[in-house]
Amino acid sequence: MLRRFDVEVFDRQRQYTHVRERKNFDHPVIPLIGRLLISDIYLTSGYAKIVDWSGNVAYMSRHHLPMVPLLLAAAAFIEIAGSICLVTGYQARWAAFVMFGYTAIMTVLLHNYWAFTGDIAGIQETHFRKNLAIMGGLLMVAFSGPGGWSLKNKRASD
Repeated sequence: MLRRFDVEVFDRQRQYTHVRERKNFDHPVIPLIGRLLISDIYLTSGYAKIVDWSGNVAYMSRHHLPMVPLLLAAAAFIEIAGSICLVTGYQARWAAFVMFGYTAIMTVLLHNYWAFTGDIAGIQETHFRKNLAIMGGLLMVAFSGPGGWSLKNKRASD
């Protein structure tokens, strides 16, 4: 999509001339940058789950989640595989939708700020709202696709 901007410039006789300048805001690098930015938090978090497995088991156990090792393995898989799909653009719509659902569930379970008081409530609310913003970005990828610079699935309308 082209956007038009009005610009006043000097012509050769040193008089102002009104021209229309066109700027292209749908360059294929823009969705790629967006996918990279969204993927960063998931990729680093998935890596941290693997590197500090016992610490993450303890964290999840404090939240009284069942089958912690199984859930932790599923979380690490979703975060790493989903990040790879988002970065490459392959099956990005499906990955974004799955990551949206995963993030929605984890946000309610782990960042339930309404159950806290004081500074902890404020910190949890910040994480809750940050995750809402990330979920919005994931829904945008799920809706509009990965953009031009991606390894789209040619058989599906990814």
